[in-house]
Amino acid sequence: MNTRRSILAFAMVMIISLPVFARTAQVGSPDGKISVEVTDDDNLPRYSISFLGNTIVEPSIFMLDIDGVGQAMKIKKCRVAKTKTEHIDAPFYRQRDFNVSYNSMTLTFDNGTKAEWRVFDDGAAYRFLTERNEKEITVGGEVAEVIFTGNPTVYLPHSTNDANPMAMAFQNFYTVSPLSQASDRLAFLPVTADTGDGVKVTILESDLRSYPGMFVKADSVTRSLSGIFARYPSATDFYPWRRQEYVTATEDYIARTDGTRSFPWRIFAITDDDRKMPVNNLVYALAEPSRLDDTSWIKPGKVAWDWWNDWGLRNVPFKAGINTETYKYYIDFASENGIEYVVLDEGWYDPKSGDMLTVIDDIDLPELIRYGGEKGVGIVLWTVFNVLDSQLDEACKKYADMGVAGFKVDFLDRDDQTAVEMTHRIAGACADHHLFLDYHGIYKPVGLNRTYPNVVNIEAVFGMEEVKWTDAANDMPRYDVTFPYIRLMAGPVDYTPGAMRNASKADWRAVYYSPMSMGTRAHQLSSYIIHDSPFTMLCDSPSNYKGEDECVDFITGLPVVFDSTEILDGKMGEYIVTARKKDDSWFIGGATDWTPRDITLDLSFLPADTRYKAVIIADGINADKQAQDYTRSETVVDRDTRLPVRLASGGGFAMRIDPIL
Repeated sequence: MNTRRSILAFAMVMIISLPVFARTAQVGSPDGKISVEVTDDDNLPRYSISFLGNTIVEPSIFMLDIDGVGQAMKIKKCRVAKTKTEHIDAPFYRQRDFNVSYNSMTLTFDNGTKAEWRVFDDGAAYRFLTERNEKEITVGGEVAEVIFTGNPTVYLPHSTNDANPMAMAFQNFYTVSPLSQASDRLAFLPVTADTGDGVKVTILESDLRSYPGMFVKADSVTRSLSGIFARYPSATDFYPWRRQEYVTATEDYIARTDGTRSFPWRIFAITDDDRKMPVNNLVYALAEPSRLDDTSWIKPGKVAWDWWNDWGLRNVPFKAGINTETYKYYIDFASENGIEYVVLDEGWYDPKSGDMLTVIDDIDLPELIRYGGEKGVGIVLWTVFNVLDSQLDEACKKYADMGVAGFKVDFLDRDDQTAVEMTHRIAGACADHHLFLDYHGIYKPVGLNRTYPNVVNIEAVFGMEEVKWTDAANDMPRYDVTFPYIRLMAGPVDYTPGAMRNASKADWRAVYYSPMSMGTRAHQLSSYIIHDSPFTMLCDSPSNYKGEDECVDFITGLPVVFDSTEILDGKMGEYIVTARKKDDSWFIGGATDWTPRDITLDLSFLPADTRYKAVIIADGINADKQAQDYTRSETVVDRDTRLPVRLASGGGFAMRIDPIL
């Protein structure tokens, strides 16, 4: 049965026995720009959102269906609290710490359910709360409507699995269209709506625990988005080639959960300045605080990666592949260049076996860990989510005792309640054994990196792996200057940049064994600054990095964790310029789509009375045709400097600014 229809049908029957008058509750942001109004017309709670006095979200229903009965919800009590400011420490985040201020409103409905709203200067959010006598409750469904004013342009990353849309890797480019023309295929979060006059609303969620994640479905007639949730799995099976678990049957409800709890936050990030989008902190701020008392053992860093370049070594005296000799070569490369980690991707155990406790004969793992330790390089092991989960205690103890630094965990490809619980269970167990995690094949970040800071990175992006097989129509340079505005709001991203083979729009093609990037070399280097990525890959082969010392030295000299981040310039879908600060140094990266651009860097943010040495890697004069063409230059700058930079088609630049002592 359609859950939303069942809730509405039951609610309409209940009108007969409940008062017909409606109550209205309202709360605004501390700066007065954002306002949320909640009413209970027809016993159906509806919210609307205004920005600068203009309604951007029309009255939209938000409801829970608990214990299989659609529930009319009438406001019984409202409590509005004065402005509260929270200071949030943020290890391994885009900034060291930050403050958030908000006004809150807590609504108690006549069925006992509560809804808490918080309104910030850069968005609004709500969540449900229950305090039931039952130890467990069944959530039949949730209504989460967003009815927009007018006909906004929407940016929707649709599911890539038409047959089973909730089973996929949460990786796709954005389909951009007026909402009146949008497809009704499921899209995963975050999604953005451009409501006009520069005002954009991005829908996200946070604090997702023991509950399914939210998809949205567009309705072109009502010009709305509606939340859609995976049903609770009742049966699963395994794909033979990786022993990856998948759902074969479901219950008729979405969650079976604690009777007393808070539910995930539904977030509306709102801005009239694109530059504020990538640095919106609401997902992190609304997540459950860290469960780890000590994070000193967590060491973010860079990674020499094998899979994207297909173990593609040349001029070596051994057969390159998944074997000890190859990984010793990767360890040597990492050690020589100050790269902290090497990842052993798929193949170090037989993926068909579903047994990550047994290493293949061609890999001497204790020797690789010993050799890496001698060279100052840590080892990270790839695995499949449910495989690790099925051997969780044994695997964590075995590999932590051996000296493994962490796991790259892949192929969850779902976000039903049991999948979400698995991500928490793995994070907690790995934290107990001082193992960090890089989550791949997973839903978007929902603040888990705050709750478990050992989850240092998350994929959920149409990243570099796609250029091994994608179509040229999937415009990566445009995507590269779109997703930072939308996806980075949710949290860090493992995009895996660093290609040394680079191609112009005319020359690019998909090559599996010798992949190339779309766009220029400088565009690739800019990614290491533009992306929030505390655990970031060098995706290309050590063989391809040889002779590219200027680029390798620049990449490996960059921090991966920063004190602060701001967007200096940019427009979503066109270009971006990001500045990050670490100690007394600054790092600036910029990228454009296939359109060449001339920009001017205004360095007035630098402190007064200090001179800096700037090292700049930028597109070469011939980069529009020869995408590997770049220049490296040094100059002295200060806060009065205005620096012109030319961005080639698909181009970029990367800059490091250090004080002259």
